[in-house]
Amino acid sequence: MFDKLFEAQKKAEEVKKRLETISVTGEAENGAIKVIATAGKTIKSIAIADDFYTSTDKEALEELIALAVNKALEQAEKISQAETAAMTQEMLGSMGGLGALGNLFGK
Repeated sequence: MFDKLFEAQKKAEEVKKRLETISVTGEAENGAIKVIATAGKTIKSIAIADDFYTSTDKEALEELIALAVNKALEQAEKISQAETAAMTQEMLGSMGGLGALGNLFGK
């Protein structure tokens, strides 16, 4: 039982490391603002087109940056959930489905 828990913990750490290697992008204003993050939800960079500064005010810029960040984090969350689901499915498969837990429900 503890071997399975240790294996699950090890797999979770592997997924976390892998998520940090996957890049996602969030954009606003047709790419004038671009946020690059990892699927592990670490913001790597924020780029703003040079000519965009002259066409907007501070408040609008802040809102658009927030929008781009949220788009990037939304993509990161989707990838994170998919990776976690795949790991869980793999773990359940290696345990023969639900293993002994299935017996608790009369299976």
